[in-house]
Amino acid sequence: QKTMTVERVFDELGHFKRFQACLYFAAVFQAVACGIHYLASVFLVETPNFVCSVPGNITDVLYGNLNASSLEDVLPVFNPSIGPVVVRTAEGEQWELSRCRCALRTSPTGFTYEFDGNKTIKACNGSFIYDHSEVYQSIVTDWDLVCEREWLAKLCQPTFMLGVLIGALVFGDIADRVGRVRILMFTSLCQFVFGICVAFTGNYYFFVVIRFLLAMVSSGYLVVVFVYVTEFTGIKVRTWTSMHVHAAFAVGIMVVALTGYLVRVWWIYQIILSICTSPFLLFCWKFPETPFYLMAKGRIQETQTLLDTIARCNGIECRLKAEDLRDSEGDNSKALLEKEADPQPALSSPDEKLSILDLFGSWRMVGRTCTVWSIWFIGSLGYYVFSLGSVNLGGNQYINLFLAGAVEIPSYLVGCFAMDRVGRKMTCAPALLLAGVACILIIVVPSDIEVLAIILSMTGKFAIAIAFGLIYLYTCELYPTIIRSLAVGSGSMMCRVGSVVAPFCVYLADVWIYLPQLIVGILAFIIGVLTLLLPETLGKPLTTTLEEAEALGREPSKKISALGNKHAVDGLEMNQHEAKV
Repeated sequence: QKTMTVERVFDELGHFKRFQACLYFAAVFQAVACGIHYLASVFLVETPNFVCSVPGNITDVLYGNLNASSLEDVLPVFNPSIGPVVVRTAEGEQWELSRCRCALRTSPTGFTYEFDGNKTIKACNGSFIYDHSEVYQSIVTDWDLVCEREWLAKLCQPTFMLGVLIGALVFGDIADRVGRVRILMFTSLCQFVFGICVAFTGNYYFFVVIRFLLAMVSSGYLVVVFVYVTEFTGIKVRTWTSMHVHAAFAVGIMVVALTGYLVRVWWIYQIILSICTSPFLLFCWKFPETPFYLMAKGRIQETQTLLDTIARCNGIECRLKAEDLRDSEGDNSKALLEKEADPQPALSSPDEKLSILDLFGSWRMVGRTCTVWSIWFIGSLGYYVFSLGSVNLGGNQYINLFLAGAVEIPSYLVGCFAMDRVGRKMTCAPALLLAGVACILIIVVPSDIEVLAIILSMTGKFAIAIAFGLIYLYTCELYPTIIRSLAVGSGSMMCRVGSVVAPFCVYLADVWIYLPQLIVGILAFIIGVLTLLLPETLGKPLTTTLEEAEALGREPSKKISALGNKHAVDGLEMNQHEAKV
């Protein structure tokens, strides 16, 4: 009797046939919601033009050489750096209005823009007038998150990203205990419920708490869906299927841009975004558990039923018996499953305890680990700085965000092809260097050529997405089996640190409009140069010991048995759930 592994199921029943395709597109459809909620705050916390409100009815308005009868006519062109708005009330008072304070003119003789007399300066006391021409209603206008309360609006995205970090840690672990499908169903339902709840939050603090919970479940879904699709597709297509979960995330960004353009009231916008992927809730309860998980838990009968269903759906006669998989794969797949979400690696011997210090075992490994962590960090930082900052580029902010999402889809196609043809290092390093050059060019381009600035920004996003998409697989290949999970786990932790830092980096645009691009550009260029020092792993067997890993790029790697290497490669991408989050 021929020995089987769970991986061989796909050789027999198809790597990506009708059954897997239906499951894949359904699971990825819900991943669109993750992209939606991650970037929704771009328009939720949008701050329109505003000035202090004054007591009394305004009858005349002056702003530079503009005359108007109402503030609504002047606010769209108001720029606080040029000067205040001067208004006259029905009572005859004259006020100079700026963003966070107003000044009452003392005994004016006529109604002119310039005034040399005395003024009484007052605080706004929480009373503001907003420009509703672009944004009709956002949480900023509803709860007056401006002036001394502006930091509350800016805290929304970093607290969301903190929820992403915690959610990835929590749900990745739970999915290995209770199963992938239960977590997919739970997080999908919670995404819908919390998404709707956000729209009905009556105050800022409740809003932030619900968004934090929404971040946790969105992150949880994204973590587990990577595992789910890699465990249902064969090795021949696994790189493509796992990379293109990212593409669904990019579609979510495009949906945010389109909805933001059509709907200018924040709570209606939030409801529409939350309903977008709700059809998934109608059929996700029919999702089967993955064969890897069922075998690891010893659920033989359920595995057999699943195999029969896959075969029937794919139009193939099922000759596989689940019992054949048990002996050869029982321990093997269980170890693999434990490795997936557990940042601790499998122990090479009962006595040997491995820690994060093993990633720094020699000076050569110190350099490698620091470079790999840097790529994870700049990948995430650059990704979110380009996405969140696209609305500050000038031109139409909705088109900019839409393009920031659209440009990702070809980047994953290019990344997939380049990785297998020119190698991991020679795809990653040029991508980072291109992103760095694009950022620096944005700064030197004349500010009146908005189109060129937008093209350069999209080039940067395209390049950084390639590096971000491949670093997971490259990390797996750079480290030996005994610390591979630890390397990926610690790398993805750096990735999440980047996503938490990114919103703060975007806010530096208030200091200087190009400061976020300058920071990302310099870091990307330096890290791109350092990446050239990493060894190439294309076509090399996976290493099993620290000595073999250290020898990568220095001498031909020691041969690993062909069969062992095949199974190692087959199982390689099972950690992909860490990649995006």
